[in-house]
Amino acid sequence: QVQLVESGGGSVQPGESLRLSCTASGFTLNYYVEGWFRQAPGKEREGVSFMATSDGSTYYADSVKGRFTISRDKAKNTVYLQMNSLEPEDTAIYYCATSPRLRYVSFDPSDYDYWGQGTQVTVSS
Repeated sequence: QVQLVESGGGSVQPGESLRLSCTASGFTLNYYVEGWFRQAPGKEREGVSFMATSDGSTYYADSVKGRFTISRDKAKNTVYLQMNSLEPEDTAIYYCATSPRLRYVSFDPSDYDYWGQGTQVTVSS
């Protein structure tokens, strides 16, 4: 059974950090692109950060550049999202995603087939 499981969400104050993890089971997390999306209440799901596994190149939404870092551990079949200097605007449910179909990095959620269940991140003072 193909499954992605996120963990690491929580409630923090502005300026603090969190690290999200996404572990795959039932398959090897090695498709062309792996990434993170988020969805805030009343808003559409948006792409946050992506990694092209072929060369390790990384991509970020403008709103998180310089604050978030995506990485992966092949041995653990896991992708991470390190989030620093968190802001209230970062509050959302965060999802990891991947797809066996993609051969390019896409920020469009409709291009992704496999999704985790989501983990809540709340940033509030």
